[in-house]
Amino acid sequence: MGILNVLEKSPLHRYAIEMKGMPSAVLSFQLLLTVFCYAISGAPRGFDEGVIASISQLKSFTKAFALTSSSATASASVANKISNMVSLVSLGCGIGPILSLPLNDVLGRRNSVRLWQLVNAAGLVIEITSGGRFSQLYAGRIIAGCGIGALTVIGPLSLSETAPRPIRGLIAFTFNMCMIGAQVLGIFIVYGVQKHMKASDIQWQLPLILMLMPVVIALALSFFISESPRWLVSRGKEEEALRTLCKLRRLPADHPFVQDEYQSIVTAYEEERLALGESSLFQRIWECFSVRSNWRRMRTVIIAYLLAQFSGSNSITNYLPTILGYIGQNSADDKLLYTAGNSLVKLSSVILASFFLIDALGRRKSFLTGVIIQGLCHTYLAIYINRSVTTHNVTEGSSKMALAAIYLQSLGWGMGLLPLPYLFGAELFPTRIRAVGGAIAAAWHWLFFFAMVKATPSLLTSTNTWGAFAFFAVWCAIAWVYGFLMVPETSGRSLENIQKLFELKWYEVRKHAYPTDEEVMIVAIPHDADKPEVEHIDGKLADDLDHEEHQHKVQSRV
Repeated sequence: MGILNVLEKSPLHRYAIEMKGMPSAVLSFQLLLTVFCYAISGAPRGFDEGVIASISQLKSFTKAFALTSSSATASASVANKISNMVSLVSLGCGIGPILSLPLNDVLGRRNSVRLWQLVNAAGLVIEITSGGRFSQLYAGRIIAGCGIGALTVIGPLSLSETAPRPIRGLIAFTFNMCMIGAQVLGIFIVYGVQKHMKASDIQWQLPLILMLMPVVIALALSFFISESPRWLVSRGKEEEALRTLCKLRRLPADHPFVQDEYQSIVTAYEEERLALGESSLFQRIWECFSVRSNWRRMRTVIIAYLLAQFSGSNSITNYLPTILGYIGQNSADDKLLYTAGNSLVKLSSVILASFFLIDALGRRKSFLTGVIIQGLCHTYLAIYINRSVTTHNVTEGSSKMALAAIYLQSLGWGMGLLPLPYLFGAELFPTRIRAVGGAIAAAWHWLFFFAMVKATPSLLTSTNTWGAFAFFAVWCAIAWVYGFLMVPETSGRSLENIQKLFELKWYEVRKHAYPTDEEVMIVAIPHDADKPEVEHIDGKLADDLDHEEHQHKVQSRV
């Protein structure tokens, strides 16, 4: 019965019901082509994680970049160079979302995809031709990161604006599928060149060359896909938007499904325009920090991103071949295969969380459960590696358990700290500052990512390796305490009730962590999912009430 309840509450069950009421023509070739072109924007990030962490293990790469260590000083220098190579892309990824904020709306979705794919390609070409020059390699990593970071914004945005309403969540998930699928493919590419190619320059260059595949595919498809109807409406091109919608849905303009969706898009845009008013981009950025309730939203999302990085999962992913050596897996082939296995576990955990656990258990319970799993796994790894370092006497069974702990912590991360920041970024910000707040939060995410990935090699070496996992375990404990006290359940709550949560004192949040039956019943009333989540209080937009309160404070100071 419990399993049946989970299945009934899962998004898959909801999608199956809603798709039955959707015209079969909607799943057109044009829609699938457009979805694939936008979804493949996630592939560059996945390829980067899969290839770069593994490529440093190739003999041809270590030879080309003189990564040999005959002393402790040389070993530290090599570790620093590898950490720079792996982490600098994250610095570019933090710049990309900020650059994309004004450009995506000016250029449109198709042109933005073309631009950022080309930026990523430019960075890759610089990396491929670096020929042992670390300065050129670092520059290429930062430039490629700018493209990758911007693609992580434009990809999901374009998918959400193009997808039919009944299956929007399912289509949005294709971005994550492409990202993690590319990560697995990238690892196997490195495994293939290691097994079947000589240790020459082309051995380490070929994986980077193949990372251009998503760029070529996206650029080619961009000439055959449809622009976002939502963006066309925002530029005053209503007739073109309707024609595009008809092409995407393969239905005539007078069909009720098309008419309903088109009117929803137009109405949603008008309400969003009303919410934004005449405020400039700078004013909306300022409101994210100067209006108290907005700042609390921003702080909640930023802390969620910080905890996600300090919990250690991304650090393990980026240096897994090295970490596997600490638990007795010294074969280069085995390291790459186990790294690929870890990516498959991550993919499975994302599917499990996205389609079953998050909606069945709720965001809060899924998060708290995932953090406990992560913390326990890090604790075991710390104890195991400490025993291995001090006694050099560990059993084969305990070594296998250490490998299982690495995989299990990926499962816990996929349940908890991986989806939570993204869900909060989508659900907590009001319409007026949603785009700006999301971009700022994404920039902080990449900053934390860069800091942890850059620091991980030093953390491993300076703490005898086991101390790094103790560090991650402590942060998982901090995340659990923070989540228990401060993280509310947003599923089943309206935006009005979420607004009330941010008016409470921090120590009062736990008392109202879960929505009441009355709140759930209100949210269960059917509503138009295409309309922005804008609250109305006494005829005024709730977002504007915050804005008016802020303006009143400014005027009173003047």
